[in-house]
Amino acid sequence: YLPPFLLLSHHLSRCTCQNLLPSYTVLCAKTGLLFVPPNIDRQTAELRLMDNFITTLRHRDFANMTSLIHLTLSRNTISQIRPYTFADLQDLHALHLDSNRLTTLDDSHFQGLVNLRHLILANNQLHSISEGAFQDFLETLEDLDLSYNNLVDIPWETIAMLVSVNTLSLDHNLIESVPEGIFSNLHKLARLDMTSNKLKKIPPDPLFLRIPVYAKMKGSPLTSLVLSFGGNPLHCNCELVWLRRVTREDDLETCASPKDLAGKYFWTIREEEFVCEPPMITRHTSKMFVMEGQEVSLRCKSIGDPEPSTHWVSPDGKLIGNTSRTICYENGSLDILKASDSGKFTCIASNAAGEATAPVELVFIITHIPMYTSHSLFNTYFFSSLCHINALCHINGTKHAP
Repeated sequence: YLPPFLLLSHHLSRCTCQNLLPSYTVLCAKTGLLFVPPNIDRQTAELRLMDNFITTLRHRDFANMTSLIHLTLSRNTISQIRPYTFADLQDLHALHLDSNRLTTLDDSHFQGLVNLRHLILANNQLHSISEGAFQDFLETLEDLDLSYNNLVDIPWETIAMLVSVNTLSLDHNLIESVPEGIFSNLHKLARLDMTSNKLKKIPPDPLFLRIPVYAKMKGSPLTSLVLSFGGNPLHCNCELVWLRRVTREDDLETCASPKDLAGKYFWTIREEEFVCEPPMITRHTSKMFVMEGQEVSLRCKSIGDPEPSTHWVSPDGKLIGNTSRTICYENGSLDILKASDSGKFTCIASNAAGEATAPVELVFIITHIPMYTSHSLFNTYFFSSLCHINALCHINGTKHAP
């Protein structure tokens, strides 16, 4: 439908529009466009260019279009947005870029959109969004749709600052984790869709405890949150007890693990069935002999539910981190690049159910040989040092290696 004041020509310059009113809509849908027509009136208020074959957006495409309020570029083949393409669109309220071929968004792509309220990026091929991509409209954005993309991670710290957001659609991505408390300041959030991602757990968030949480929009009060997280491989242990306690309608969320809860509907499982297993250290270095300044690796392997995190404490009681001299690994190993402390190191494995500890003793080998007067004492000390270094023999009567 075209308003009577809108005249479109359907020849080569098919988007040349005439209008006598101070604001109007330009519609150029399904017209085979390969680029944004250069002859669009700069006073256009609404521009609809969906269902074409536009591949690249440039700054000149929308230069000086300061009256533009609504821009629709849905269902094109856009794979590239040149820096500062939208820099002149200070009054733009809605930008629809869904069903295109965008893969990344950086700080310059949306610069200048200081009044943007609706940003629709669904059904692209996005795998990367920079922390500053939404910087210009953090306080105005009301609707953000990132659904049906390839996002493993998103700029969560930026999401946490969208104080006006009402609808947040993150469904059908590859998101594996959500930081704890990331939604706590989004007081206007009414709909959060995280269905069909790769979430094994959803961390506690004050927002979910502050207002009623529902499964469907229909029938939910205005001051509530509609939360959807079905289609995720939820690991139903004690870390999800908080969510099980949230008052909510029953919906189709199911547990993927542990084995005895797999396939069961989340909201039908009793609270006491959401259990965790405390850590148990199954293998660790017990004692190691090294020379001062030598590189050494200490091992510590643990099991538990959820998977324990491991950290190390030095002989003087200080927590060991990644420095120029030490490297801590997620698998529990600790590399000391230049041994300078001997004594008892402590491996600590911890999870939501508790912690386990194991001591690892590091012993320095004395590298100088004292001048003993007794030949037998010298032999004993010599063989003792040799055994410590090479682990080839035992002292006190056992057979010595050659």
